[in-house]
Amino acid sequence: MNSPNSTLPLNAIFVRPQFFYISGLSNLPNAKYYYIFLCFVYVVTILGNSFILFIIYMEHSLHTPKFVAVCNLAIVDVCSSTAIIPKLIDTFLFDSQFIRYEACLANMCFVLFFSAMQSLTLVVLAYDRFVAICFPLRYHNIITNTSMVLILAVMWTITALMAITATLLFTRLSFCRSIVINSYYCDYGPAFHLACNDNSPSFIMGILGTTISFVVPVAVIALSYVCIIFALLKIATQEGRLKAMKTCTSHLILVAIFYLPICATYIATLSSTIHPNASIINTSLACVIPPMLNPIIYSLKTEEIMSAIKKLYKKRNNKQTNNLR
Repeated sequence: MNSPNSTLPLNAIFVRPQFFYISGLSNLPNAKYYYIFLCFVYVVTILGNSFILFIIYMEHSLHTPKFVAVCNLAIVDVCSSTAIIPKLIDTFLFDSQFIRYEACLANMCFVLFFSAMQSLTLVVLAYDRFVAICFPLRYHNIITNTSMVLILAVMWTITALMAITATLLFTRLSFCRSIVINSYYCDYGPAFHLACNDNSPSFIMGILGTTISFVVPVAVIALSYVCIIFALLKIATQEGRLKAMKTCTSHLILVAIFYLPICATYIATLSSTIHPNASIINTSLACVIPPMLNPIIYSLKTEEIMSAIKKLYKKRNNKQTNNLR
């Protein structure tokens, strides 16, 4: 096999490499401890989100529009972590840094899709809180299980079209120089910049995807909470304001742990000379930690979930007591 940095013929009309080489984290000291930590993160992510899905499925009182969106977030979190962590561990822990072209495209498409879905699901949850607090009397007319499913279906469709379009545009690129992707997976941005033909369609798609998946959601969520704050100020009692705001606590924490690390990493990368490995570790943690923390936060900070857990636990104890009798 040729060296990953070998220069391919520049006079070739179109060069589609058989492999790409994932170079990120290759020179990280004591890297095995980081990969063991990622294994732990992945297991907790699967168990935590499965637990949330089980609780919502079992407790009929949670079959509401808000928890339809929470279920969607749990499913997306599992899929997002599955798209990143197992392949990352296989790539670096087992020294399998060459990845076939087709496998790279699949990895790229799934990561783009589920990352965008995580962000857009947080927007849906913000919309739910916005309607619940700003239009409480009309909430059950505006937000229904059917309308929530339709909103999520539209989001899945749009996000899938975006991810597929970005991947198809990538297949039009020729790689006649380097095949080394400086990231921890088949990262769309670093990968399309390696092309030796016109990559402007991929660049435009990257900007458009980032805007739709991250910039617009942050703006919409911020605007929704500005409206929520004004609505809270109209509530006469302090107790009423605190009670209404408490329903937003878990969502605000989810928003903070999802967007702040991503923003901080990119700001640090643009404004200072951060070591490539440090940037890659920060980015990878920003992608894998929120899916692990989301179910924990919803379990501890959402009153309905806690009540459902206690209720199911009491049912289980009652059954065991009756069996003993």
